[in-house]
Amino acid sequence: MGFMHKQVLRLGFSLFLAFGLAWGAVMQPANALTEEQKLVSEVWRIVNRTYLDDTFNHQNWAAVRQKALEKPFKDQKAAYVAIQNMLKTLDDPFTRFLDPEQYRSLQVNTSGELTGVGLQIALNPETGKLEVVSPIEGSPAEKAGIRSRDRILKIEGFSTANLTLDEAAARMRGPIGSLVTLIIERDGEGEKEVRVVRDRIALNPVVAELRTSPEGKSIGYLRLTQFNANASTELAHAISSLEKKGADAYILDLRNNPGGLLQAGIEIARLWLDSGTIVYTVNRQGIQGSFEAFGPALTDDPLVVLVNQGTASASEILAGALQDNGRAKLVGETTFGKGLIQSLFELSDGSGLAVTIAKYETPSHHDINKLGIKPDQVISQQPITREQIATAADLQYQSALEVLRKDSVVAGLGNRDK
Repeated sequence: MGFMHKQVLRLGFSLFLAFGLAWGAVMQPANALTEEQKLVSEVWRIVNRTYLDDTFNHQNWAAVRQKALEKPFKDQKAAYVAIQNMLKTLDDPFTRFLDPEQYRSLQVNTSGELTGVGLQIALNPETGKLEVVSPIEGSPAEKAGIRSRDRILKIEGFSTANLTLDEAAARMRGPIGSLVTLIIERDGEGEKEVRVVRDRIALNPVVAELRTSPEGKSIGYLRLTQFNANASTELAHAISSLEKKGADAYILDLRNNPGGLLQAGIEIARLWLDSGTIVYTVNRQGIQGSFEAFGPALTDDPLVVLVNQGTASASEILAGALQDNGRAKLVGETTFGKGLIQSLFELSDGSGLAVTIAKYETPSHHDINKLGIKPDQVISQQPITREQIATAADLQYQSALEVLRKDSVVAGLGNRDK
């Protein structure tokens, strides 16, 4: 009994020592930190533990913390500004602080920066400009003619040059029926003013139709507009229904799909693959893990996937998995190139932190960040209206039909002998 007691004491003492050492690294005693300083410290620790780049953008991350905690903050807002300044030194637009309201709205909407105008937006890492990944189908932004890759220069006359993603999204949100004026810039067209009436954004991610090709084949046409929590279930239902109706081949349209949940992309890849790696995730220690398909696929019918510059994130994971496993041919344009994975952390005061914790590689170890995925058949086309999608006016869709006509063996055994 005495021996056990000594062991416990010794453990207790070594734990105390460990804590003493840990706290010794802090410039002030822990109990002297104000609530605001504790929040800044909490953010620093999460980034320190999880951030993808262990050089922290080639800087002394401990010194960044020390500088941030030099003096007490006069209020919560000052702490939030200090956190934003601290994160800015990482030069990663996807690692960002969310105040409690922004954090709640991001949780409600699983696909990122959706706003009252229906735009998915990103900061271009090269130029720092606010860029449209894609407008949501049927949204006010799409109806106003806003396109993928447009740059948003001003919102209501306010320059977007120094705004974070969430600040820009907040400025575009507003009551249904209210008007927002944007100045956008487009390659080859210069600047123009676009006025958009805000509305509720409907987010049904799957469009499914059975089509007949010119040769009389039954083609299952599936369009997926984003990867939200129910995308996989909805798509599985659509495939099963088209199988029952006698589809001989499929076209999966991922154009202008800005992504969303990583897990949804993986689950949807599993619907098409009997076996094979779907994606590798790489954190700062190297390859952290892989996600596999374990079959059986819902269908072995030939498949063509349509992609373009607005195909991003989880869409690229899916497209890369199907291309590298020989399960599908890709037709269209090189994809957006967002190969970074963020994790959301809730902070002690109800605010949140999105941190880039990993990047991903396709099954053939292509790192697609900033590079995108090149289709098997590159077909460029001018932007078309929603009514023209998958019609005679849609050159990429027509090319997909042609690929299916010429190459009925795309699927078959292609994904089994990998």
